[in-house]
Amino acid sequence: MRERAFTVGGRAFTVRARTWVVLLAVGFALCQLTAVTGRATPDTKNYVSYALTLGGAGVRESAAGAIDHYCGSRAATAERDRSVDVVRFRAPSPAGRVAEECRRELWRKVDRRLAAGQTGGPIAPFTSARFLRIFEVRPGYPVFLTPFVTVFGVTWGVWLASVLIAAAGGVLAFLVLRAVRAPVPVALTGQALYYVLPCGATAMRPMTEGLLLALTLAALWGCALAARGRPRAGALLVGGASAALFTVKHSQALFLGVCLTGACAVVAVRGARRESGAGVEPWVRVVGAVSVGAVVGTLLLARLLRYPAATESLQDLLTDHFTRPDRARPWPEFLHLEVDFWVEWGRRQLTQPLFLTALAAGAWGAVRQRPVFGWFVVAGACTGLLNQAGHPDITIWGDRLIVVAWLLPVLGLPLLLERLTAPRASLDVVTAS
Repeated sequence: MRERAFTVGGRAFTVRARTWVVLLAVGFALCQLTAVTGRATPDTKNYVSYALTLGGAGVRESAAGAIDHYCGSRAATAERDRSVDVVRFRAPSPAGRVAEECRRELWRKVDRRLAAGQTGGPIAPFTSARFLRIFEVRPGYPVFLTPFVTVFGVTWGVWLASVLIAAAGGVLAFLVLRAVRAPVPVALTGQALYYVLPCGATAMRPMTEGLLLALTLAALWGCALAARGRPRAGALLVGGASAALFTVKHSQALFLGVCLTGACAVVAVRGARRESGAGVEPWVRVVGAVSVGAVVGTLLLARLLRYPAATESLQDLLTDHFTRPDRARPWPEFLHLEVDFWVEWGRRQLTQPLFLTALAAGAWGAVRQRPVFGWFVVAGACTGLLNQAGHPDITIWGDRLIVVAWLLPVLGLPLLLERLTAPRASLDVVTAS
């Protein structure tokens, strides 16, 4: 029986390939049913409150929804910890007590700030207006979240939104690899790696990282399409992903633009050396122009909208979210912390070198198998390193801040398998791209 083919992004896929893509995504989603609650972080309540406000809730209603979700998550975590505690596993469940204490503490803070007149802004006043301003300039994730929490309620709405974001990231990894002519088994391996490596788990957290990962992959898909002779579609994807990133976290849009510009420069220089006298390929110019535009546009728009400046971000980092007095000389202190952070980060990584090994193998696979596109994969991963460098907080080292760097093994490791799955003649063609 012949398999019908369909086309996505200019590439033909068989029904069997599509079925496997769906099965992997559905399998991942079903696994997430084991933890519908328990993933929230302190920042989650800010995003949930923002989403509820966008859905028409008042300040107290949005605070109530965010507090119930966050405290319910803490209670679920406490219950799971108790069930495997070698001393307390027979003790009564602490869930009720933890939830009640959490709600009481948060409502005390909210009521105090409301009474003091902190009623403006789209986020309930869990903390100072200065700190909440950092989240107010990130409407992308709350906008995405709003229809889910409006229709399904906060708990299931947040979970469904997270599942869709995480599953979409895996599908995008598949599409990126297929766009550079990787065989279907290789592309499916990339999708599976996205789900099982920290990308999948981090994307499931109700925060911005899932969208950051998906939009970075969308930009890389655009680069791949441009390299394969579709510069207009590629430019639209890169530009659209950069614009969306600006609404999710504008610093990440800046990092992506800078890194993609660097990749274009590397590709142009390598091409000039390989073919003396040859000009820069048109698609590289297109992607480079869009990337430079993203950098300039991000800087200008952030300034026009009066987004918190880099110095404000430093003060947030060095004063524990503005709970301590501002530092008089934040930049020297930041640079000192930066050096100490990477020394300690490197020491910890060398004791368990899985991440460094995965990065090295991913870079080798991407650049060796796709000498041109591989540099864009490296560039995408570098945005995670830059994000971590901008927030040298050792309490979350190697986790969500640097998670975009895991896209390097997600896309690079499958390409190392390509020689085992593709005929030699095919390899001679694809490795030239």
